[in-house]
Amino acid sequence: MGPPFTDNCLGTMRILFLTRSLDIGGAERQLVLLANGLHAHGHHVVVATFYSGGPLEKELIEAGVHIRPLYKRGRWDIAGFLRRLIRAVREEQPEIVNSYLTNLVTTVLRPFAPDIKIVWSIRCSFMDFDRYDWLHRLTDIATCWLSGFSDLVIANSYAGRKEYIAKGYPANKIQVISNGIDTSSFYPNEDSRKRLRREWFIRDDHELIGLVGRLDPMKDHPTFLRAAALLRGHHPTARFICVGSGPVDYQRFLCNLANELGLSNHITWLDARTDMPDVYNALDLLVSSSYGEGFSNVLGEAMACGVPCVATNVGDSGFVIGQWGELVIPKAPEALTAGMQRALERKLPRIEIRQRIIDHFSLNALVAKTERVLLDLIDGQGHDSLVPEGEISRPRS
Repeated sequence: MGPPFTDNCLGTMRILFLTRSLDIGGAERQLVLLANGLHAHGHHVVVATFYSGGPLEKELIEAGVHIRPLYKRGRWDIAGFLRRLIRAVREEQPEIVNSYLTNLVTTVLRPFAPDIKIVWSIRCSFMDFDRYDWLHRLTDIATCWLSGFSDLVIANSYAGRKEYIAKGYPANKIQVISNGIDTSSFYPNEDSRKRLRREWFIRDDHELIGLVGRLDPMKDHPTFLRAAALLRGHHPTARFICVGSGPVDYQRFLCNLANELGLSNHITWLDARTDMPDVYNALDLLVSSSYGEGFSNVLGEAMACGVPCVATNVGDSGFVIGQWGELVIPKAPEALTAGMQRALERKLPRIEIRQRIIDHFSLNALVAKTERVLLDLIDGQGHDSLVPEGEISRPRS
């Protein structure tokens, strides 16, 4: 059992983050960075996971953050899982339970721990639930209906805030805190660039264009592949790489599509990796073809490495890129091809691309802003710290 909380007057907090897993993913990466940052500020942080293990677990352990697996035994292990969750909360005695991709589950805690502050997270926007099964769709409906039971909702994008208010979330509870990029890990590195390009047989005169993201319909790999095939007509030296894991059937579908488009000898497929700074540095251009996004970590990380980006104009991608990249409409291969052509021709200076991230999306800013709103919430000032609905707008880039 965790020690009783006694020194909130000194500005410390007891926080339990709840997430499905510590596998490689954008939300999971942000959770690890935030948990480690708050722990470094002297707060007592526990990360509870549905499932044990995961590549990101090591980073939390090395930072001294306690991990509490709940050992969920599949989709239908509900009653036993909820008992283990309630027991964990009673033993850890957090003041705040902050969910990451697990909002609905936290509603069961209210009767058993009425004094705990429940914080939800909005990590994406404009998801096409028609592409997911009935349980995902039902969960989305139930989450919107029960959103008022949370004490605070933290959205990582202005687009996400706007969408979820329209879906019924209480506007006065939603605070926007953009993701933070660890620029001490993501930075330009010429040695890494040369090494990976040699490993992948990419010549100096090849333009290497990458898409980084899980193999999920929302990331819209088919549009990227069709745009890549079109680009080859203008840039025959272009080469392509897709980094990310996903269902075998969907991976097979994408590989078959690449073959049909004549890309089989010009594209490389890689599973999710832990050496992403090296991967970004090897690229000449990063592309995001997603039709649903909140704050794209991939864009921020690539730009921190000085890589120019082309992205669909969804979520806060335009806010992230600013003038240092190209925005195009989603689900339009011809538009994406044109955006890639423009970006390759502009030859933007890498140091200025990186500075955009340092100035606006630092890891320190993420930790400091989150710390402030959570402390205000505990002190009963949470709603006073939120921006009124009529005053919030997407910042200018």
